[in-house]
Amino acid sequence: MIDRTAPAALTDLPQPNAIFIGGGITAAGMIETCWEALPSGGRLVANVVTIAGEQQLFQWQEKVGGTLTRIAIQRAEPIGQFLGWRSLAPITQWTVVK
Repeated sequence: MIDRTAPAALTDLPQPNAIFIGGGITAAGMIETCWEALPSGGRLVANVVTIAGEQQLFQWQEKVGGTLTRIAIQRAEPIGQFLGWRSLAPITQWTVVK
């Protein structure tokens, strides 16, 4: 098994019908390589938690469309002898069909 980093590692794979980007969206060429790999009708879903990542998603959403969604998650954690909700970093998700 060869361990390589995306997006370069994507070039030798068969054409996908869907791509999920769960991190590293700010890597040079990441979105471009994934977008080019998709056939017409292929789906791209990307999740980010940073402002830099959001900026990438906003630019691509303006360019090719798609849907932006903000997901907020809380986890129950101890507060003294009780449980309370603690917020995790919000996730911005972009979903688009080519």
